Amino acid sequence: MEIPSLKIGDMLVRYPIIQGGMAVSVSTAELATAVADEGGIGVIGATGMNMDNLRSQMREARAATKGLLGLNVMVAAREFKESVLVALKEKVDVVIAGAGFSRDIFTICKEWKTPVITMVASAKVARLSERLGASAVIVEGCDAGGHLGTEEHTTDLLPAICEAVSIPVIAAGGFADGSDIGRMLELGAAGVQMGTRFLLSDECTVHKNFKDLLINAKASDLVRIMSPVGLPANAIRTPLVAKYLAQDSSIKPTSCDACLKKCGKQFCILEALTAARNGDYEHGLFFTGKRFADITSVEPVKKIFVDLLADAQAYLNRTLEKSAPVGS
Repeated sequence: MEIPSLKIGDMLVRYPIIQGGMAVSVSTAELATAVADEGGIGVIGATGMNMDNLRSQMREARAATKGLLGLNVMVAAREFKESVLVALKEKVDVVIAGAGFSRDIFTICKEWKTPVITMVASAKVARLSERLGASAVIVEGCDAGGHLGTEEHTTDLLPAICEAVSIPVIAAGGFADGSDIGRMLELGAAGVQMGTRFLLSDECTVHKNFKDLLINAKASDLVRIMSPVGLPANAIRTPLVAKYLAQDSSIKPTSCDACLKKCGKQFCILEALTAARNGDYEHGLFFTGKRFADITSVEPVKKIFVDLLADAQAYLNRTLEKSAPVGS
């Protein structure tokens, strides 16, 4: 079995790899452009950017690549619709919506003739997404970085969702290498989404401290918290997280910009994620997929793609050899 291309609506993606759209300026134009140039979908994370910054990022990426660009946006963000419209006006190729469910996005993107991908964690929501007009769904399990919609693993969710819909199903959540891609393709996924692997790339513009923290941390440093967004999340244990787990009231926000439609206000998540992006260990919230410890180096996106594809093909070849009749 050869590594297949990924068809989403009328859009053909050379390789079935989507770069996770990590919010608060983790996934920016430089990273998205590099992934798009290698034949995947490069994604800009809209949440946490003001509209002028998002517009600038989309234009920079659009001018720099002929590849495919996506927008990732949290439905829970107050400026959700505004972000989508900005990206559509800048000719984004696909919109990916997560951290909540919106019917409005299907209407908006249909008017702009742009495919929508929704994040789902059940066959029921996948079927609803297909009925409303989704061109694909992303199944994200509990091993993903950031906000989680389920406590189940992607491998447990994937078969039922693949059976429930006729649109492409993309697997996400805690993938670190090409064998993960091969395994998901073997289970019926049309492709994969990977976030942390691309955060740990030269082209990701987060502070070096963020990357060094993930490279040097141990798997046991990962903890599950309940985010102010109202969803569980995987993050590295840092002083901020330790205070949150101890219910330390000193981290409660003293002011609020109302960036979310609803917020638990245990701490300001926008400030915490911004601090992480800027490398502030003391005050930052460092989201990561569960397999971060399996990624041992920061590399250029081009090399990451070469390795991912080679390992995925090797996995598929081994699987084919095992299934071949004896003597064939």
